[in-house]
Amino acid sequence: MIEIKTSTLSDGEFNRGVFAKSDIKKGVSFHIAPVIPYPNKQHELIEHTVLEDYVFEYGINHTAVVLGYGMLFNHSYTPNADYKINFHDHTFEFFAHKDIKAGEEILINYNGDVDNEDPLWFNEE
Repeated sequence: MIEIKTSTLSDGEFNRGVFAKSDIKKGVSFHIAPVIPYPNKQHELIEHTVLEDYVFEYGINHTAVVLGYGMLFNHSYTPNADYKINFHDHTFEFFAHKDIKAGEEILINYNGDVDNEDPLWFNEE
């Protein structure tokens, strides 16, 4: 249902993104990614690595490395996908926020809410 391909949204060394292999209807779950949570106090160590820009907030006291394709979705303020955190199963479930066509890049809002237009941490001065 999804695959990794080169994204035109970035020009870095690892300009990858997640793309739909087939049409995905609004509301359909298309990926469940397990997570490795860690206490926020350990994030100071992660801040010195490339992983800093790939981890997700995971409740109040934790941050999480999201496995599977979870860390490879690119950002948009008008995303076509969203995610829910399942703390009981320690997973992130990604689902279509609107219909997604085959070949289209799947985008999430890094702020955690599809309507949140706050500046992203890596764009702040």
